[in-house]
Amino acid sequence: MTSESTADVLAGQRNDPSFDDVWSELVWRGLVHVSTDADALKTLLAGPPITYYCGFDPTAPSLHLGNLVQLLTMRRLQLAGHRPLGLVGGSTGLIGDPRPTAERVLKTPEQTAEWVESIRAHVEKFLAPEGENGLRVVNNLDWTAPLSAIEFLRDIGKNFRVNTMLKKDAVSARLSSDAGISYTEFSYQILQGLDFRQLYREYDCVLQTGGSDQWGNLTSGTELIRRTEGVAVHAIGTPLITNSDGTKFGKSEGNAVWLDADLTSPYAMYQFWLNTDDADVIPRLKVFTFLDRAEIERLEAVVAERPFAREAQRTLAWEVTRLVHGEAAARSAIDAAAALFGNGDLAALDGVTLRSALAELPSAEIDHGATVAQALVETGLVSSLGAARRAASEGGVYLNNERVTEGDAPISGSLLAGGVAILRRGKKTLAGVTLRD
Repeated sequence: MTSESTADVLAGQRNDPSFDDVWSELVWRGLVHVSTDADALKTLLAGPPITYYCGFDPTAPSLHLGNLVQLLTMRRLQLAGHRPLGLVGGSTGLIGDPRPTAERVLKTPEQTAEWVESIRAHVEKFLAPEGENGLRVVNNLDWTAPLSAIEFLRDIGKNFRVNTMLKKDAVSARLSSDAGISYTEFSYQILQGLDFRQLYREYDCVLQTGGSDQWGNLTSGTELIRRTEGVAVHAIGTPLITNSDGTKFGKSEGNAVWLDADLTSPYAMYQFWLNTDDADVIPRLKVFTFLDRAEIERLEAVVAERPFAREAQRTLAWEVTRLVHGEAAARSAIDAAAALFGNGDLAALDGVTLRSALAELPSAEIDHGATVAQALVETGLVSSLGAARRAASEGGVYLNNERVTEGDAPISGSLLAGGVAILRRGKKTLAGVTLRD
């Protein structure tokens, strides 16, 4: 996404004026699973601007859809006039947030520093940098690295009680496992608590947001500030997004859906949202788009009355893909999907988009001189050369949306941009081919 398209997307975002305050909208959108005092938070967020933060650890070169929940929550608070701090975890990324199942593999300082910059770029893309409440990005390595071990244990660790730390969900899960937990990961919650206190002292930050699975880490900060500063600060834990059938949200073919276009293409992003189940699409529209309540309720009625229209899914796919990758990329994803099924010009698509689409299809590499029949067998669209020739002679085979009646027709002269060709059997069964080098 270019900086210009980022600015255009941000400029078009608004909180819904039908709500009395941003807290009410967050609750309606299902973004508050757990929090400190709800009444106090409602009053706080309806008052003068406050400073709040959310942290993002560099555990990968890109953020993913789970992180997008946090970024959009931050954006809604920013639109309400509050001041966001985006924290990138240069130090916590070196330690590793304990997972419930096993110890993380530690990354090198060099790898962590590289990923910190990638995460910083993602955070900066979703929050406005200008104005009195423009985004400020901070790195917790700046205040953690100068601390000596003695200072850390004496000044910070002294305020934490081990019996309380043992009750944190991830910690207790690991203690019950054969793997146990290292002191390194056990100390993570102390570091996150230190982050909140540092931001409170330096920026008067009084609210932290994060996933509800991070609640123990969030409250380590509120408790540290209460103990050392004598004030009450707040935390909001957003729900972990799950599908209605109980499966984990944010996976496509078993892989995370990333915000980086090099890891999850705009086409794949669009298709992921387009395939949302009817039971999930309205909750997803609430969380991941800036559509107002009236429009979402209209789409909810459409899902109930005309689910076959898939209007809510198409709206969701457009809105999120445009948000993440820009309008041009979202439009290309729509055009590619239409063209693949014969409703557009495949030759008009660029090579990057075509190869992205190919990655979502059964595909095969074929030799120079290979025929349509051989390609049909190689891609698994048919089981034998005889079946391939029969399918072609019966008019049910298409090469780049053109009907092929001769199974022995060559592929090599029909390549599209990016050196690919698209085979289709019938109306909906697709596969892609590329030539071997």
